[in-house]
Amino acid sequence: MEWLTHSQTGFQQAARYLLGMRLAIAGLQLIAIAAAEMVVTLAYRAEALLLCLLYGILAALGWLWFTRRPPRFPISVSVGLALDLALIGAWLFLTGGYTNPLVSLLLLPISVAIILVPLRQSIALTLTGIGVYTALVIWHTPVTRGGHDANLAQLHLAGMWVTFAMTAVILLLVVGALARRIHLQQSQLSTIRETRLRDEQIIALGLSAAAVAHRLGTPLNTMTLLVDEIRSAFPDPELAEDLNLMDQQLDLCSQHLQQLSSAATQAKTAQLEDLPLRDWIARLRESATLLWPSAPIQWSAEAPDCRLAVDATLDQAILNLLANALTASPSWVAVSVRRAESSRIEVIVEDHGDGLEDAFQATPGEQIVGSEHGLGVGLFLSNATIQRLGGTLKARVDHQGTTMIIDLPEVTSDDP
Repeated sequence: MEWLTHSQTGFQQAARYLLGMRLAIAGLQLIAIAAAEMVVTLAYRAEALLLCLLYGILAALGWLWFTRRPPRFPISVSVGLALDLALIGAWLFLTGGYTNPLVSLLLLPISVAIILVPLRQSIALTLTGIGVYTALVIWHTPVTRGGHDANLAQLHLAGMWVTFAMTAVILLLVVGALARRIHLQQSQLSTIRETRLRDEQIIALGLSAAAVAHRLGTPLNTMTLLVDEIRSAFPDPELAEDLNLMDQQLDLCSQHLQQLSSAATQAKTAQLEDLPLRDWIARLRESATLLWPSAPIQWSAEAPDCRLAVDATLDQAILNLLANALTASPSWVAVSVRRAESSRIEVIVEDHGDGLEDAFQATPGEQIVGSEHGLGVGLFLSNATIQRLGGTLKARVDHQGTTMIIDLPEVTSDDP
């Protein structure tokens, strides 16, 4: 929380709240001078007016500084708040000192400091505020040059009510807004932390897969050599047919390992392909046909005329969902594509299986779950890949089966 609060971005976002607080204080001071003039004649009216105008000008300059050149360290903000205390204290000195009902305005910079600056600096500003108040008590100046005790008492009581109301409103608008923003930043930080933990799990799984792929290279090469030696040593036509089938399967395994290596390279360099949706769907269909030649997958013939930013990991994520669908519904699986609102594309995978458990229908793939036919990480990795590319994975289960909806962003002409 300290990094988010005491950063350049945090100070820049707080600039308009500080400007609002300072302008509200200057406006209240001007209103107080005007109201006091109706009851009594102030002794230092001109000096107090000039100080109010100076405070307003410095507030505008501080806002420009915070927005255009945000401070790198909290000490700059603390100096600004200390200047607030000094200017408010000087104005109070010219308008009655500690007898002025607006003396509680000294609490506002201290309240903001507690939120914006570190603990030591906020303690220093609190002591500064106490010191200013103490100085007003010791060096007291009269409000008027004549005796108007009755009028002053009435003015003081009315000013106490106005001060309380205005202080409460300013605290609600300024300090409350800053507190809500910090709460929002904490929520965002929590989301980032959860995403990093999930990415660490994905990286661990990816490293394990890469290690297994590296280790499988040697046995596959050995088996390929053995097939060639058996074919040379036993030129039997019936045996040659089986050896050819084994050779094809070994080649298929080698291709899969090469695809895994290529996908890892793309993921490491964050390379994305800008493809027409029809070409990407055709590539998915070809990959699914190679993996499951006899699978009853119905592919939609129509696809919207648009483009998507994809990579090999997204292909694997969709294939994982197809594998789950075929496992749950070996007799029928359908894949269709449609355009959604706000330049989004939905890839829909339907099956007639039992579907997900009720606990995972709303947010499928958010955590690793057990699987009867596998390790149970396919759905988790698919969801993480889709979210990394700016998409979402949704599930809908009814009496007919399960529908997985992959929502992906469309590449528009405005995208770089």
